[in-house]
Amino acid sequence: MNPPDTTGAAGARMSSRRVSLIGALFIATGPIAMALYTPAMTEVVSAFDTTNGMVKLTLTLYFAGFATAQLVAGPLSDALGRRPVIVGFMAIFAGASLLALIAPTIETLMTARFVQGIGASAGVAISRAVVRDLFQGDESSRIMNLMGIILAVAPALAPTLGGLMVTHAGWRAVFAAMTLFGAVVIAVTVWGLRETVTPDRSRLNLGSLGRSYVTLATNRHFVTTTLTIAGAIGAIYAQATILPFILMQRLGLSPTGFGLGMLMQSGSFLAGSLVFRQLMNRHSAYRLVTPGLVFIALGSGLILTLLAGEPTFLRVMAPVAVYTFGIAFVMPAMSTAALAPFPRIAGAASSLMGFSQMGAGLLVGSLAALFADPVVALAVLIPMMGMLACLSYVVYRRHPHLAEPEPRRGAISGPPAGRSMMPADAD
Repeated sequence: MNPPDTTGAAGARMSSRRVSLIGALFIATGPIAMALYTPAMTEVVSAFDTTNGMVKLTLTLYFAGFATAQLVAGPLSDALGRRPVIVGFMAIFAGASLLALIAPTIETLMTARFVQGIGASAGVAISRAVVRDLFQGDESSRIMNLMGIILAVAPALAPTLGGLMVTHAGWRAVFAAMTLFGAVVIAVTVWGLRETVTPDRSRLNLGSLGRSYVTLATNRHFVTTTLTIAGAIGAIYAQATILPFILMQRLGLSPTGFGLGMLMQSGSFLAGSLVFRQLMNRHSAYRLVTPGLVFIALGSGLILTLLAGEPTFLRVMAPVAVYTFGIAFVMPAMSTAALAPFPRIAGAASSLMGFSQMGAGLLVGSLAALFADPVVALAVLIPMMGMLACLSYVVYRRHPHLAEPEPRRGAISGPPAGRSMMPADAD
């Protein structure tokens, strides 16, 4: 059963490669703004003569803005269209980056980072909604995978670039780069993205929006697929608040060394995405989720061993790399599965899914601040996220047809005999 056609003629003319490239640029905005900044955190402590806790708050507030604003960005794009919303939010991002560049106090920087997160939030919600507008099944998963490959390259280079900027031009240079990046995203949207949804201003209604979120939050299919993704991808965001203080303060890496070291995480995700893409020539994306969760479980177990003995660079980053390799197998199919039953509220569904990922990262990052030792925080909290991903997927597999459709090769199949489809008005 195909979803109703919500795309315009212009949107239908975009190729899968074009959607992948533009979508990857959108979705990369948030991670790049995070990855460029992390090598500068210790410098910011010195620049403002403040504490580690205050500087950690600049990252936590960024996460908070990024996570919560997604709940608004996605539904706004359902009502007003994808293009105007992404342009508006990227303008907010660029303006906040400029404010951070000239920030005279740590309090101003904290405010700027929160607003930056709000601006970056639309990228995640709208990129996935655009894919849902135009593609289904394994084709959607393949595009999600290509977006992931492109996405892996930019954040992989961003910490290294950020470290070089901090070393040679000072910490403010990273915000100059973010301002420029925001302008580039706006230009690409204006000249490269075609509208993919018919705007419906009647959706600018709090009651309608509330009903959409209630529908999603009470749908077991959506909840289990989303929690699987939250436990997997959320770990990356949580690690961003912990690893700088392990690698630079505990192990003594310079900002440049930290950026190079983080290539193990991003490079592992890129390698996993490339392997996943090759395996999709022989297997459905849906069938590759379980192997991905095995890697996540293995990485979680290795991270847990940090509770015994002294940490070293490889003892920290090798388990992180194993965990991240598995994420590349989980993300494409589970993102497709989570959004598939909700064509008419794809923006809201994508927003709530993104909020869950970032919210999990924000929650765990906040809990990490309560630990005196960041190594112990990593060893305790990241395996808990891996457990969440695995257990949520087990629940999902026990009820695999609670909502249609599941991603399968070539097309989306209907439910087996004896299983009823999701009610037509549920989306």
